[in-house]
Amino acid sequence: MAVYAMTGGATGIGAELKRQLRQQGHQVISVDIKEGDIIADLSIGEGRQAAVDGIRELAPHGLDGFIPCAGLPPVAKPLSLIAQVNYFAVVATVEGLRDLIAKKRGSVLLVASNSAPMIGTDDPFVQACLEGDEAAACAEIETRDGHTAYAGSKRAITIWMRRNVVEYAGGGVRMNAVAPGITMTPLTEQVYADEELGQAMKQFGEMVPWGGTAQPEQIANVMRFMLSEEADFVCGSIFFVDGGSDAMLRSDDF
Repeated sequence: MAVYAMTGGATGIGAELKRQLRQQGHQVISVDIKEGDIIADLSIGEGRQAAVDGIRELAPHGLDGFIPCAGLPPVAKPLSLIAQVNYFAVVATVEGLRDLIAKKRGSVLLVASNSAPMIGTDDPFVQACLEGDEAAACAEIETRDGHTAYAGSKRAITIWMRRNVVEYAGGGVRMNAVAPGITMTPLTEQVYADEELGQAMKQFGEMVPWGGTAQPEQIANVMRFMLSEEADFVCGSIFFVDGGSDAMLRSDDF
């Protein structure tokens, strides 16, 4: 039986992955802001530390995997919350648990997005994230828009992962990311209901080559594989699970 820890395990993709892993007999420690084994507000430093301390207490012998799945949608307000949860909380919890994961030569699986490539690496918001300047990133994104906040945070966390893969692998931790397309979760429903972004997202979903929008289990199925021993040579990969929408938009890139 493996021991996993995850944030954002109460709803959506995280809840489905938690269900699948537990169904296989694994232990899953769940962190969330409202319900879970550990209750923590990941938008603040104290909450991030509480999450790390709680996981350490429940898994003193190490983790086979850590999945920082908690995230906020592009309609969250203020926009700085998106930066705080989607990027800075992810980095803080991964770094805080790194040695615990290394004890079992475990893996970290980040949740990116097929929207991440839509924002350039040189974007000031992305750069502020990558420089670790939370105050600057939050100030910058408050002058921007929800799409940039969400896609930019996912762009930044994906680049952070790629930049740190070699060092982490050398220490016994394998890192990858899954990049879902539009998936029918409570967060997606919030975006669909938004006057500004809802219609655009629905129209984009209708353009997806293979079946439109995904269900949480379709994303969790791939995540479960990426965490498993069958994927033990997969390292530094970004696995798009988006019905072909990334290929549709970026056919010459890979």
